[in-house]
Amino acid sequence: MNRSFNKSQTLRYLECSAVEVKSKFGAEFRRFSLDRYKPGKFEDFYKLILHIHHIANLEVMIGYADVHGDLLPINNDDNFFKAVSSAHPLLRVFIQRQGQQLLFSLRYEVCILN
Repeated sequence: MNRSFNKSQTLRYLECSAVEVKSKFGAEFRRFSLDRYKPGKFEDFYKLILHIHHIANLEVMIGYADVHGDLLPINNDDNFFKAVSSAHPLLRVFIQRQGQQLLFSLRYEVCILN
C-alpha cells in the first residue's frame, strides 16, 4: 500500500525527536520544528523567532502554554529547554512586545490555537 505523508505527519510519526512549534505574534502564526533533545540555546531561539516573524527591530517577550494552559516565560536556556522537552505534541509559543499586557484569557487563546 502506497501512502504519502505530509510534513506534519512526517514529524509526528517518523521523527520522534522533533517538536513542532506554533508561534503567534499578533494575528500571525508560524510553524517550524526543533530537536527535542538538542534544541540549542535560548539566544538562538530568540533570534529565530525574530527572523521568522520579521520583527528584528522589536523588543519582545516570549512565552509558552504548558500542559495546564498556563503561560510561562521563555527567557533563558533552562526554561527554553523545559518548554521544548515538555511539549506534547506541540509547543505553543506566544510573542508579545516588551511591556505589553495580555488582554485575553490564555485558556481561550490555547483553544483557538488547536
